[in-house]
Amino acid sequence: QVWQIRLDLHLLNHDGNIIDAASIAGIVALCHFRRPDVSVQGEEVTVYTPEERDPVPLSIHHMPICVSFAFFQQGTYLLVDPSEREERVMDGVLVIAMNKHREICTMQSSGGIMLVKDQVLRCSKITAVKVAEITELIQKALENDQKVRKEGGKFGFAESIPNQKITAFKMESAAVDTNNVEEQAEEIITKADPPSEVFAKPILHTPGTAQIGEGIENSWGDLEESDREEAAEEEGESEATAFECQKMETEDTSTMRETKTDEPIVLSDSEEEEVVILEPQELPKKTR
Repeated sequence: QVWQIRLDLHLLNHDGNIIDAASIAGIVALCHFRRPDVSVQGEEVTVYTPEERDPVPLSIHHMPICVSFAFFQQGTYLLVDPSEREERVMDGVLVIAMNKHREICTMQSSGGIMLVKDQVLRCSKITAVKVAEITELIQKALENDQKVRKEGGKFGFAESIPNQKITAFKMESAAVDTNNVEEQAEEIITKADPPSEVFAKPILHTPGTAQIGEGIENSWGDLEESDREEAAEEEGESEATAFECQKMETEDTSTMRETKTDEPIVLSDSEEEEVVILEPQELPKKTR
């Protein structure tokens, strides 16, 4: 039987170089984790509660820390810990995971660049310095947390977040004076301006409904001055076009009357179109 440990990382704010931040958060969580103590007698396994025995930390021999390097202009410029904007314009990235004993755990390169041996060696030397600094910070934070927990207090992230809310800040409780609240409220009411219209009773427009006040007049659909001018111009144009159409109709009727006096016009009542029947042509007879 073994213990199964699952590590979940939730990103609260991604501002670039998420691999390094995730590696630090993951290794610190594993170092901070405590499992229940267990005793084995023959085939009988006993798992003790935290009240019976103190939980036991995991056996972590070394802490691999990732350090990312961004390259620009085909490796001409080197940048450690790139931000999100810098990641958008970089040509490639090199990630080196190393512990404080200068042992390289993993190395990953991505992007369209070709690195030479000197560049990789330079990055590994920088990684050794960064890993030593980060490991020292992690160990100090774990020691301070353990010390404060023994005294019954909270340290670090748990101290700054009360009420189990990650978006809240720690504030000291302040006493609220509730004396003379009614007098203060009356003074505020007397100094305030009276409302423009006061309705003593709610207005019932239809049975089963009520309304307090008439509300504000609806101004939706009202035209501004420029819109009104355009609408007036459009109305004038439409009236002019209508007058011209009426004038043309009168002229057409007058010409019709003149033509009626000269020649009679025969109108067909049939609305059918003219039908043309196509007959096949006779093929010429073949002659021997």
